[in-house]
Amino acid sequence: MSDRKTQREPGRDRARRSTRLRALADNSGALGGLIVLVVLLAILSPDFLTANNLLNVGVQASVVAILAFGMTFVIVSGGIDLSVGSVAGLAGIVTGWTVASGGLPMWLAVLIGLAAGALAGLASGLLITIGRVPPFIATLAMLSVARGLALVISGGKPITLDGWLGEFGAGTLFGFLPYPVLVMLLIGLVTAFVLRRTYSGRAMYAIGGNAEAARLSGIKVGRQQLVIYALSGLFAAVAGILLASRLSSAQPEAGTGYELDAIAAVVIGGASLSGGVGSAMGTFVGALILGVLRNGLNLLNVSAFWQQVIIGVVIAIAVLSDTLRRRRRGGGPRPTRSPAMRRGVAAVLVVILIGAGWAVYQRQSGDGAERPTVALSLSTLNNPFFVDVRAGALEEAERSGVDLIVSDAGDDSSRQANAVQDAIARGVDAIVVNPVDSDAIVPSVEAANRAGIPVIAVDRAPNGGDVVTTIASDNVEGGRMAARELADLVGSGPIAVLEGQPGTSAARDRGQGFTEEIAEHSGIDVVASQPADFDRTKALDVMQNMLQANPDIEGVFAANDEMALGAAKALGGRAGEEVVIVGFDGTPEGLAAVEAGTLNATVAQQPRMLGEAAVGAALDAVESGDLGPGDPTDIPVKVMGQEEASSRSGN
Repeated sequence: MSDRKTQREPGRDRARRSTRLRALADNSGALGGLIVLVVLLAILSPDFLTANNLLNVGVQASVVAILAFGMTFVIVSGGIDLSVGSVAGLAGIVTGWTVASGGLPMWLAVLIGLAAGALAGLASGLLITIGRVPPFIATLAMLSVARGLALVISGGKPITLDGWLGEFGAGTLFGFLPYPVLVMLLIGLVTAFVLRRTYSGRAMYAIGGNAEAARLSGIKVGRQQLVIYALSGLFAAVAGILLASRLSSAQPEAGTGYELDAIAAVVIGGASLSGGVGSAMGTFVGALILGVLRNGLNLLNVSAFWQQVIIGVVIAIAVLSDTLRRRRRGGGPRPTRSPAMRRGVAAVLVVILIGAGWAVYQRQSGDGAERPTVALSLSTLNNPFFVDVRAGALEEAERSGVDLIVSDAGDDSSRQANAVQDAIARGVDAIVVNPVDSDAIVPSVEAANRAGIPVIAVDRAPNGGDVVTTIASDNVEGGRMAARELADLVGSGPIAVLEGQPGTSAARDRGQGFTEEIAEHSGIDVVASQPADFDRTKALDVMQNMLQANPDIEGVFAANDEMALGAAKALGGRAGEEVVIVGFDGTPEGLAAVEAGTLNATVAQQPRMLGEAAVGAALDAVESGDLGPGDPTDIPVKVMGQEEASSRSGN
C-alpha cells in the first residue's frame, strides 16, 4: 500500500508543477505587457514614475480589481456575471441608507451591505442552477434588478456618508499605504487562497474545464455554482462599499459599466472565457494594466474620446490572445508563427518606439518657457452644453498661453475622482472642475486643497472643500424665469417637469427656483416630476411614460435643452403647439428648436463664456496664489423665445 502511495506522489508532484508552469506562462504575457507599459509611460511622462502617482494608480485600480477577483471565480468555472457593477452600486446604497434612514451603527450597516451583495449573487446562482437559466441571461436580469433596487431605495439621489466610513476611502495606513490599496491586496490574497488551497477552488477549475466530467467525478456542480456566484456578489459588495467610501457618498448609478472592466481585467490577466484557466495574480496584473493605461493616458493629455478607442483595442487584443492560446493548445494552426503576423507585430513595435522617441524629442526640444498648466474635468462631453464649455476654455487657454488638460468623466463620479487625482499627481497649477455629483467631488476638492492647488468650479458647485470661485449662472433665478415663462404661455392646466441629474447643484438650484415660482401660479398643476439626468434619450423615455399616465399635459419644463429636445421627440407634432416646452441652457440645437417652434423658449446660458471665465479665474488664482474660498462668479441668463432666437441667428 505504501509503495503504491509512494509511486503516486511523484505523479502528483509533476501534475502540480505542470499546473504552476502553465499558470506562469498564462500570466507572463500580461506581466510582460505591464512592464513594457510602465517603461513606455515612464519615458513619455516624467510625472508617471513617482511614488505619489503609483499609489494613485493603486487606488484607482482597487475597485475594478476587487470586482475582477470575484469575476475570476465565475470565469474560471466557465460562467459570466454581468451584474457585478450594479450589485456594487446596490451594496453602497444599502450601506448608506441603513445608516442615514435606519440609524444603525456604521459597522452593522457595512455588514448589511455585504450581505445584500452576497444575496444578489446567490439569487443569480439559484436562477442558473435551479432555474436552468444561462448565466448571461440570469446575471443580465440581476443587473437590472440591482440597479432598480438602488434607485428605489435611494429615491434616485446620492446618500452622503459621514463618520469613519466616509474617511476610510481617503485614509492611509502609517501615513503611506492607502486603505483602498490595502483592501485590494487582502482580497487578492483571499482569492489566491480560495483558488489554490480550497476544495471549492479546485472544483471551479474542474467545472470550467468540463462540467460533466466534474459531475461524474463526484463534484456537486450546482452547489459549487451557488458558492461561486455568492462569492462574486460578496466581492462586488466590497468594491461598492469601498467606492462609496472613496466618494464619501453612495451613488445610485455607481458601478455602471464596471462589469465590462472586470471581465476585461480577468481576460487580460490570462484567464480563458471558455473556463478552466485563470489566477488571482493574473487578474491583479490585468486590473493594473487597465489602471496604468488610464492613468498614463490622462498624464499624456490624450483625448477622452481616443482613450476609449485605445482601451477597447487593448481588450480586443487580450481576447484575441486568449483565442489563439486555446487554438494552440488544441493542436490547431499557430497564426503567430506566420511571417505575415511577425512582420505585423514588428511594424507595430517600430511605430510605438518611433512615437515614444518623438514624444521625448518634443519634450526635450521645447522652448523652455514655463506655461501654467490647468486641468479641466468635465462631467460629460456627451452633451453639447459641455462641449461648448470646453470650446470656450480652449479658446481662452490659447489666448492666455495656458496648457489645458481636458478630461471627460462620462457622468461617472469615480472616473472624475481619478482624473482629479491624476492632475494632482502631475502637479498642475490649477484645477477646474464641473462636478458629476456635488457631494462625490468633495474628497477630490479637499485633496487639491491639501496639495495647495487652487480649484475653480464651473456650472455646478461642490458641497464642500474650498474653491476660489464657482463660475455659474444663477440657476435659481433661471428656474424662476422658466416658471414665469411657462405659466404665461400655458395660462392654467397640468404640466410636467423633467429634473436634472440628482445630486448636482445645477439640478437642485434650477428645480428650487422653478418650484418656488410655479407655486405662485395657482392655475398651474404639476402632475409629474421625474429625473432624466440631463440626457436626451432618458428624457424621451421618461416623457413617454409620463404621457401614458397624464395624456392631457399642457406644458413641460426641462432642466436643460437636451431633455427638452427628448420631450419634444416624445410629443411629436404636439410639441410647441398643443404642449408648451421650456428648456434651459440655450445650446445651439436648443435655440434652433425654439426658432423652428418645436420648443417655445429656453433660459439661455452662455457656455462658452463659462469656459472662458473658468480658465481666466484659474490663471488669476495661479498668479495671485489664491486658494479660496471665494465668492461665486455670476454669468447672466435670459429667456429666449422665438423672436430672440431668430434675431440671434440673424434670420
